[in-house]
Amino acid sequence: MTIKEAIFIALKELEGARNYTDITNHIISNKHYDFGEAKTPHHTVSAQLGDLIRLGDTRIKRVKKGNGYFYYLTSKEQDVNIEDILSENKPEKTQVKTNKSFHERDLHLLLSTYLKSSDTYSKTIFHEQSYTKDSNQIWTHPDMVGVKLLKLQSKSSQNFLKSINKIDTFKLSSYEIKKEINSDSELKKAFFQAVSNSSWANFGYLVSFEINDTLYDEMYRLNQSFGIGIIKLNANPYQSKVLFNAAYRDLDFKTIDKLCKLNKDFEKFIEQVEKLLTAADKYQKSTEKELEEFCDEYLITDSDIEHYCNEKNIPLNEEDL
Repeated sequence: MTIKEAIFIALKELEGARNYTDITNHIISNKHYDFGEAKTPHHTVSAQLGDLIRLGDTRIKRVKKGNGYFYYLTSKEQDVNIEDILSENKPEKTQVKTNKSFHERDLHLLLSTYLKSSDTYSKTIFHEQSYTKDSNQIWTHPDMVGVKLLKLQSKSSQNFLKSINKIDTFKLSSYEIKKEINSDSELKKAFFQAVSNSSWANFGYLVSFEINDTLYDEMYRLNQSFGIGIIKLNANPYQSKVLFNAAYRDLDFKTIDKLCKLNKDFEKFIEQVEKLLTAADKYQKSTEKELEEFCDEYLITDSDIEHYCNEKNIPLNEEDL
């Protein structure tokens, strides 16, 4: 039995709408699915439930209750008292604070989550920890950096590629992050900041949480002229979109060296990537795990995303989850 089948059986056996914790406990207690040595079966079930909703599976529905969601089978909808559940939410809605805003750096966790979904490890580069306090260097530092490793299944192909050129086994990216871009002048300032601080990387991206739709033509022109990609970041990271792809460039090792001398976060990131690339085969998994632990954390479940966005006052719509 698959985890998906176990979820549907649990929902059929349980009464009313239930949260992912109830569903997981029912699956475990009734031995509908063997989670093996998994340390977080509740997260596994929560992630699977979120996927079913996002993919539009018509067999299952959910309703918001407090800070989470309660799920039920569409076939049992007449037995679920939706009105009672919704009425419990009303007092909480009046307590939502709308006068607070989030910080730009709060978006880093959302971006790292989005990047991890495409097998890219990412790391925040803290400008304030640089060895120089020269404010003119702010356009030298990227907000975040990322590395994507080429994963080949065959040992022969892996060894063959490494023997030809190790540079082809990984790609480095640079990210400039903004809360919002509303005008042509804001777009140009942010875009050329991204151009400046991504000159060292294979790919450079400008990332923004909000982008004025009227700027699409200008974004296209700038992208075609300078090769910087543009990502529209969503409160649900998995719904983020690459509006324009970045153009590939060879690594600029002189600028990489300069950044290593300026910033210890960047230097450590490069060290970790180099360590992974030169590790013997038997140490590959442990070294990649070390890289992952050094890089930024990322969110896993819908509940994690919702809790984080609420905590940081990041606008999150019902349809985002």
